[in-house]
Amino acid sequence: MPFPVRMFRVYESILFCVWLFVSLIVEGSVHEYRGERFVGKGNAFVVHGGSEGIYSSASENPNEKSVLPANGDSYIRFEKITFRRTQEFSNFSSGLVQALVFEVEDRESVGGSAYGGQRAVCCTADLAKLGVCSGGEIIHRPSTKNPSWPQVFGVAFNADELVATLPSKSIHITRTGMYNLYFMHCDPNLKEVVVEGNTIWKNPSGYLPGRMAPLMKFYGFMSLAFVILGLFWFSQYARFWKEVFPLQNCITLVITLGMFEMAFWYFDYAEFNETGIRPTGITVWAVTFGTIKRSVARLVILMVSMGYGVVRPTLGGLTSKVLLVGMTFFVASEVLELVENVGAVSDLSGKAKLFLVLPVALLDAFIIIWIFKSLSATLSKLQARRMMVKLDIYRKFTNALVVAVIVSVGWICYELYFKSKDVYNEQWQNAWVIPAFWQVLSFSLLCVICALWAPSQNSMRYAYSDDASDEFDRDDGTLTLIKPSAIPSKDVRSSPEPKPVQTSNGASNDDLEEDKTE
Repeated sequence: MPFPVRMFRVYESILFCVWLFVSLIVEGSVHEYRGERFVGKGNAFVVHGGSEGIYSSASENPNEKSVLPANGDSYIRFEKITFRRTQEFSNFSSGLVQALVFEVEDRESVGGSAYGGQRAVCCTADLAKLGVCSGGEIIHRPSTKNPSWPQVFGVAFNADELVATLPSKSIHITRTGMYNLYFMHCDPNLKEVVVEGNTIWKNPSGYLPGRMAPLMKFYGFMSLAFVILGLFWFSQYARFWKEVFPLQNCITLVITLGMFEMAFWYFDYAEFNETGIRPTGITVWAVTFGTIKRSVARLVILMVSMGYGVVRPTLGGLTSKVLLVGMTFFVASEVLELVENVGAVSDLSGKAKLFLVLPVALLDAFIIIWIFKSLSATLSKLQARRMMVKLDIYRKFTNALVVAVIVSVGWICYELYFKSKDVYNEQWQNAWVIPAFWQVLSFSLLCVICALWAPSQNSMRYAYSDDASDEFDRDDGTLTLIKPSAIPSKDVRSSPEPKPVQTSNGASNDDLEEDKTE
């Protein structure tokens, strides 16, 4: 079996496992809890219930029965939240299992320490003696900005009771901020307790989390931008279809994939905003089209840098290597994007594991180095052959790539700085700019490529040719001699006698020579 076929089957198996995994991930802004277990943190046992940026409600009295998502109301609603324990640990009455909701700026009002010691979330014996809190409960103090926050309420297990149900409750949001929900208890005897039910988080404009809300409009604008670019490109393609060469077909594929990707992302966020349930199918399609587009775009840039279709008709022995790199990049990116996006509901920045991010970053760096190394060789070849029109277009292409790489490196540094300073996601209202920037940058580079290699009546002068185009280069409709030299006759014996050249007054060269002699 050929090596590329074996690799393709390996990649196919990996993607199938990933798709099977993401199909089991929780869906929805409706944060759903399916038997989540409490995890010990400090002296408390915790389940993270969600984090979202929520804008303040437009009305003081929310109408939760309204069927319109964009009704101006903001709230967090608890529905059928139950805590379940096993029969083995049910023969006693327990302490409270509590729900804690707080805005990130009020995080210092949760927890405390006695005499400046280690900070604790659950009330300790020393703190209880000081009258700061009640034993076995979560330590919290009223916020300086809103005395009714944080919101804390809970329920306890009675003896022999297997299920404790949290009272249904809606929390009206009157202040814009990043809100966090945690389920907690302080009883070490409550082993194997799990959380079930769901909470509904809503913004004034719909169910879309605050950090994601601007992205819906952004992808709407990007869809329009791709449509405009597509109209320009496809109109040129239709007008000069006889002059199209293979590179332009690859660009057409990238534009088409980009249009599908932007449309799927827009519909993903629109459906999420309307129903509160994130549509897994649309998200997977958006991720897949985006990954295919990025993989194909990188391969197109790499092939252009190698001179494919311009100074060489094929890639020759490099074809299998280029395809292998492209397939590897696709699989690594697809796995990363699926884990990052499918089922993502909370408004936290990406938490993908390093072992998923690192392969994509290394492959990107490898492809960039390969691109510039190939570009250097292609530019040298064009300059040696004195193919000035192609050399000029390749220099513009190189300048565009250099600018894109410099801007990318600068933005990566800013992104690292942004995330290092925003540990608690307090800058959630601006976080959408980070993923949006990469889309704008890739679209801008695509526009430059489309401008340089747009189909026209002179498209074929940029394409590879076996004929005299190696010696002559057609520029602006004129034929320019590239290598001027005396052309010796093929048959000296048959060469005619040189004829005297007549001047304007009819005198020959011989007559002029005689005049000079005199």
